[in-house]
Amino acid sequence: MLAEYWPVLLFIGVATGLGLVLLAVGLLAGPRRPEAEKLAPYECGFEAFEDARMRFDVRYYLLAILFIIFDLEIAFLFPWAVVFQQIGVIALVEMALFLLLLVIGFAYVWKKGALEWE
Repeated sequence: MLAEYWPVLLFIGVATGLGLVLLAVGLLAGPRRPEAEKLAPYECGFEAFEDARMRFDVRYYLLAILFIIFDLEIAFLFPWAVVFQQIGVIALVEMALFLLLLVIGFAYVWKKGALEWE
């Protein structure tokens, strides 16, 4: 039974060994010149001016969730389009209903003002 898993175990062993060798070479051959500028946290070129644990506006999270919802729902159109010839007219009606619900949800979100910034 071990013979069946031999290629997988060999691959895992070689990958682990190669990773450890590369880490060791980097530690042994790499330069060690820590400087104050190099050890400072990178803040996109700006000095850190606020606490990292400040509260974010909930609209950022709302917009991210809405993007994920509408983006993933549209992703359902691609597999449907590939097999459209085999599934027929009933699937066309179902997809039209799905898109109608998606548009109603988008209109609701837009009407509530979730996409607007002050």
